[in-house]
Parts: sequence; C-alpha cells; structure tokens
Amino acid sequence: MSTHQELEPKKLRRLVFATSAGTIFEAYDFILFGSLAPIISAQFFAGVNPTASFIIALLAFAAGYLVRPLGALFFGSMGDRTGRKKAFLITITMMGLATFGIGLLPTYASIGVWAPVLLITLRLIQGLAFGGEYGGAVVYTAEHAPPGKRGFYVSWIQAAAGFAIFLSFFIVYITRTALGEDNFASFGWRIPFLISIVLLVASLWIRLNLEESPLFQKMVAEGKAAKRPLHEAFGEWKNLKLVILALLGLMMLQGVVFYTAHFYSQFFITQILKLPGATMTFIMMIVTFCSVPLYVLFSWLSDRYGRKPLALLGAVLTLALMLPIFHGFTSAVNPALAVAQTAAPVVVTADQLECSLQFDPVGQSNFVTSCDIAKNALATLGISYSNANGSPGTLALVTVGNKSVTSVDGSRFSIEQLTIARRGFRAQVQAALQEAGYPQGIDENTLSLPRLGGLMLLLVVLSTLVYALTPIMTLELFPTRIRYSALSLPYHIGSGWFGGFLPAIAFAMVAADGNVYFGLWYPMVIISISTMVLLLWLPETRNREL
Repeated sequence: MSTHQELEPKKLRRLVFATSAGTIFEAYDFILFGSLAPIISAQFFAGVNPTASFIIALLAFAAGYLVRPLGALFFGSMGDRTGRKKAFLITITMMGLATFGIGLLPTYASIGVWAPVLLITLRLIQGLAFGGEYGGAVVYTAEHAPPGKRGFYVSWIQAAAGFAIFLSFFIVYITRTALGEDNFASFGWRIPFLISIVLLVASLWIRLNLEESPLFQKMVAEGKAAKRPLHEAFGEWKNLKLVILALLGLMMLQGVVFYTAHFYSQFFITQILKLPGATMTFIMMIVTFCSVPLYVLFSWLSDRYGRKPLALLGAVLTLALMLPIFHGFTSAVNPALAVAQTAAPVVVTADQLECSLQFDPVGQSNFVTSCDIAKNALATLGISYSNANGSPGTLALVTVGNKSVTSVDGSRFSIEQLTIARRGFRAQVQAALQEAGYPQGIDENTLSLPRLGGLMLLLVVLSTLVYALTPIMTLELFPTRIRYSALSLPYHIGSGWFGGFLPAIAFAMVAADGNVYFGLWYPMVIISISTMVLLLWLPETRNREL
C-alpha cells in the first residue's frame, strides 16, 4: 500500500489546514510591508524629496526579497537533510518576531538614520525566514497528496497566500477606518504589525502537532537521503538545467505577474493617479477576497487538463492585456486626465546632457539645470511626459499641447532665488496644464470605482492563474532527495528578485523616462521571455510520480 493511501482523508485535511494556516501568517507578515509602503516612506525615509523617498521605501520593501534565495539555500538544505517540519518551525518563529519588531521601531523623527537601518535589518530577517517557508510548505503538502490530486491539495497553500494578502488589506482598512487617516499615519500603522504576535503563537501551536512528510521518512528509512542536497541540486548539470528552466520559464513569470497585479498596480493608482490610499485599500481588500477560491479552481483544472496549457494561457493573456488595463485605470480613476493626455500631450525639449535621473536617495542632488527643474516640476505634479532633444546650451521647454513654457537655469541662483524661480515656473506649468484641460485632482463625480474594481479583479485573476500553477509544476520537476532545495532557490530568485524589485524598478523607470506607463515594459519583457521558455523547453508535469 502506498504512503498516500495510508493517509486518511481526515488526517490529510487536517495537515493541509495546518500547513496553510502557517503560510497565511508568514505571507501576511511579509506582504504587510508592501501594503503600507507610502506611510513607511514618510515615517522612516524623511529628508529626501517625495519621489526619492517612495522609491527608497520600495527598495526597503525589496530588501526582504534580496536575501530570500539565501534563506531558500539554508533552510532548503536543512529541509532535505533533517526534515521539512523542523525547517519551517524555525522560519515561522523568525518571521513573527521580525514583524512584531517593525511595529515597535522608532521613526526617523526619533532616532534619525538608525530608524531605516533597523527597519531594513528586520526586513532582511523576514526575507531569510520566508525564503525557507514557502518552498517547505508546498513540498510538505505535495508529498502527502494522493496522485491525481496533487494540484488541488497544493492549491490550498496558494490560496492561503492569497488570503494573507486579503487579510493584510482587511486589517489595514479596519484600523485606518477606526482611527482616521491622520492617526493611522501617525501611529495606527503599527497595529497590523503588532497583531502578528498573536498569529505567531497560533501558528506555532498548530504546526507543532504536524508529523514529518511520509516520503521524506521513507527516503530516510531506505538510506537515500541526500547528504549534500545543494551540490546535487546545483552542482550536477542534469538538475541545474531544470533549476534554470524553472527559473526562466515559471518563477520569473510568477514573480512579475504577481507583483504587478498586487503591488505595482496600487502604487501606480495612488502615487500617479492620486486615488486616496484608504479607497485603494478597500478595493484591494474586495478584489483579493474574490480571488482566493480561484487558486483552488485553477489548480483543480490543472489536475484534469494539465499545468502547462493553463500557465501559458495566463502568461499570454497578461502580456496582451497589461497595457490596456493600466490605461483603463487612468480612465476609471481620472477620465479628465486621460482625455487631456491624448488631446494635449506634454513634451520636455531639452539638451539631454543637462538632464539627470529624478532620483535622489541621499537628498544631496540639487537639480538646478533647466531640464531638471522642468522634469522635477512635472514629477511633483504627477504629469506624464515624453522627451525631445533640444539644442546644446538652450533652456528646456515644456510644451503642453500648443503652449510652451520656458524653464529656468538655477545654477547661478542662491537657495532663496532658486526656490522662488522653481515656484514661479511650476505656477506657469500648472496654468498651461489647466488651460489644456488637465484636472487639478480627482473628480468624485467622474471617478468610477466599479470600473476600477473590475480592472483590478481582471489583473489579479490573471495573476492567480499563473501563481496557482507555477510552484506545483516546479516541484514536480525534481526528485524527493533535493526537492526542497531545488524548488526554493528558483522560486525566491524569480518571485523575490524579479518580482520583489519590480515596484522600485518600474517607478525608477518612470522617473527616468517621464512616461507613467514606461515602467510596464519591465514586467512585459520578463513575461515574454518566460512564455518562450515555457512553450519550448518545459514539459507537462501533471502525471509525474514524486
């Protein structure tokens, strides 16, 4: 009798629940930071211009992803050598204590530069912990699941991660609504982090009652456990080749689609389109709640019809619809802005040699050339623009439709004169924008929340379709003796590096180019590469024996 047949359905359901509950907790802790990035940027990265402050906050958000592969290597090796259970009991404890610590941190106003240093340190601990958690949970569940239903049972781990996103938005929204926006920005943002200590205790109690994976126990009993799982997984070409294909064809795809849908989209809508943060949180709460059962549905379908066709469908649809969806965000949130951008596009004509990247991480750049002053004014106003080459030595020109405003050269101005010159130029640009029909803010009479919610749901559904299938396909590529390690590393490079750094990279691209949609080229290029690798080189894995 097989190990899967010996496991009673009731016991299997209890095991899946316990593993999923822990994943909810860890994913909630890790994702919460991204939900509160705008507030964290103000609390911990004061002293630089707002655009740079927000990008730095996104980089701090991404710092947790930077070390996830290290956590994957360390805890993956531990899981393959000493057992799955031990590894993810350690990771869940690390994650809970680091998240609780973020809720206690003093801000920049209290201790200066030590505030972001401590914040990033705790974020790195979170990254190490999550690097060992997710792969362990997926592998542990898959190794208990009966043949033919592996996708279905693993999907509950995926659904747990989706529910964790909903939970983070729900707690943030409830806290925000109860305290009011000012109090939430001042101290209330700490509450969602502090709540994690309760979730930690509950998750530890649940997971302590779990038994070790039956496939791992069988492997150890037969003396087949890997003594050097990292060397086997990454030092032998037959396995390394599969790791590379899994990274390029599956995990990069999952990472960029997931973080575009769940994080970059909301940053785009709040930071560029200026939708209030509380409204965005409410929409994401509803959308992510609706998406949770879809993880199970898509995985169940993959058990019946195959993983690869559904993953390809998600990739191709996302690639085709990403730009129209983001243009649709602009039309839904601020239709007057969408009309004005088409009727009176903004162009900055300047000597490109005097133009700097509008990113100042340490607050020391002066931005005094006419090009920099022009671009800084438009970035501050949240206006999309294109660039044109001007003659060397000429002042930059901002053209709004048929009207042009000449910028100023601030290199010879005193600080007071530069401030006055900037203010005067910005006023002229604002007047030209207003004359061309650019709105001063969001008009609640034309704001379409149902349309915005529908577009967000479509984007998240596409993300769910990809996310539900890629981990199960990846783990089915590898043998039991190296499965934890071989799954975890490509997952955390693809999801952590290519996905986790996406918001910061995309916003930096927008700051560099001026076009608010330019940042989307990053995920679109990655999706194109992954689609080709998935189509040409990755096999169908549905019927493989573990």
